[in-house]
Amino acid sequence: MERFRTHTVDNQPPEFGPRDLWRDDVALREAVAREGGGAHADRIARYGVLAGGELYALSFDAHRDRPRLRSHDRLGHRIDSVEFHPSYHRIMAAAVDQGVAGLSWADAAPGAHVARAALCYLHNQAEPGTSCPLTMTHAAVPALRHAPALREWADKVAACRYDPRDVAIGDKPGVTLGMGMTEKQGGSDVRANTTTATPLGGIGDEYALVGHKWFFSAPMSDGFLVLAQAPGGLSCFLLPRRLPDGAKNAFALMRLKDKLGDWSNASAEVEFMEARAWRIGDEGRGIATILQMVMLTRLDCMLGSAAQMRMALAQALHHTAHRIAFGKRLIEQPLMRNVLADLALESEAALVLSMRVARAVDASPGDPREAAFARIATAIGKYWICKRTPAFVNEAQECLGGAGYIEESILPRLYRQAPLNSIWEGSGNIQCLDVLRALGREPGSADALLAELESAAGRNDDYDAAVAALGESLRNPTGESGARLLVERLALALQAATLLRADSPLADAYCSSRLGGAHGLAFGTLPTSIDHGLPIERAWPR
Repeated sequence: MERFRTHTVDNQPPEFGPRDLWRDDVALREAVAREGGGAHADRIARYGVLAGGELYALSFDAHRDRPRLRSHDRLGHRIDSVEFHPSYHRIMAAAVDQGVAGLSWADAAPGAHVARAALCYLHNQAEPGTSCPLTMTHAAVPALRHAPALREWADKVAACRYDPRDVAIGDKPGVTLGMGMTEKQGGSDVRANTTTATPLGGIGDEYALVGHKWFFSAPMSDGFLVLAQAPGGLSCFLLPRRLPDGAKNAFALMRLKDKLGDWSNASAEVEFMEARAWRIGDEGRGIATILQMVMLTRLDCMLGSAAQMRMALAQALHHTAHRIAFGKRLIEQPLMRNVLADLALESEAALVLSMRVARAVDASPGDPREAAFARIATAIGKYWICKRTPAFVNEAQECLGGAGYIEESILPRLYRQAPLNSIWEGSGNIQCLDVLRALGREPGSADALLAELESAAGRNDDYDAAVAALGESLRNPTGESGARLLVERLALALQAATLLRADSPLADAYCSSRLGGAHGLAFGTLPTSIDHGLPIERAWPR
């Protein structure tokens, strides 16, 4: 057999992990300090090691072994349980315990939202599927705090304790939350929802819900924020899995959705059969109540997509730094360097805008301008960053060639995951219509946006020209058919402004390529006048 040595393995990169995702990310460390989260740097640093090591390794089994619905136990009792691989629970426990779902509410000090955003960004690099219940748990708290009777739920999110047992919340140190808004006939048009909520007389804000939800996110959660038609109109409710006495609530999981990606997370269809729920906010104000949650979940869409970009870029850089072709490492080949540098520019721009919005969310309670900026910038960033991610991940796959297309790599998983954030929490058209609505009806949003853009004026000629052109568009907003182009230009300008104000060494290259017309339609079309080495070295410090 020694004569036929046909399987000598050479010219292959070493294993990607374990890796310190915080140490390797210069742009993230700068953004955390710049946007006010520096007091939490030690916590974030610890999570960078955990996410790039143990959680990254666990993610493969959590993703491969998909959740399974158990509607009944062996004796025929209806249990509506979802079973997961043990790695899923280990990942969830690490994330919840370290504050990915609750740090913003557990720590009232300034910068908590920024620090929590950094934790979310690191987590999404390792296992984005689990981000769905983490995001919804985090985002539900502001709505829950408007209902004094439900304060225990908000407090148990802030406790940062993971407990997957299917028991009443009185017996749990911490809780997770899901969401149910979408119905078959309505989709994004939630006013068309037909699920009804009937008040249970004499029992405060308690109602009985009857209806069906087409998407019921994270159905294993302890409770769910849902929309239903009350006598006074569409209203928001908290529907618990278990009632206070421990009895199972009156809902049935019909099936789990068979999704393109997001395999570690469960999504379901559900029927409510006079399920008990507690109203949050006034009757008829359901959309206004749930929008507090939606703004935070949309920020997490931005962070999640930026994180997927970062992991895809890191995989491409790792491979090309070790793989040799035509006598040189791939990372030294001029055309490959153009591709990698272009991806590095896109990745850093996505991160810095996401973290800037996180700072605006952090400051919103005491700063109306920051609140107005967060309102419109979230929709702009959610549209653009999430829209760019599928093409970005595919370009990273090409850097690996066929090795980026096989399931042993994380890249096929990222590629299936990449379209989700552009669909979840309102697709691209919804975001663009939301921007038009803010510009037309909320003068504070337009003023805050212009102030943000003007704060970077005078630092780059291409940027100044782009902002001058945008000023006219903002004074005379386009009709719906032109909304995507307007929002795209706003997103590029906002990313450029954030890079410029941060004094990023990539700012001029970004402005030249994205705003100055010196960039093609595909990645890897940076002009030769740009130093391709700088973005690569910044993204991959040696």
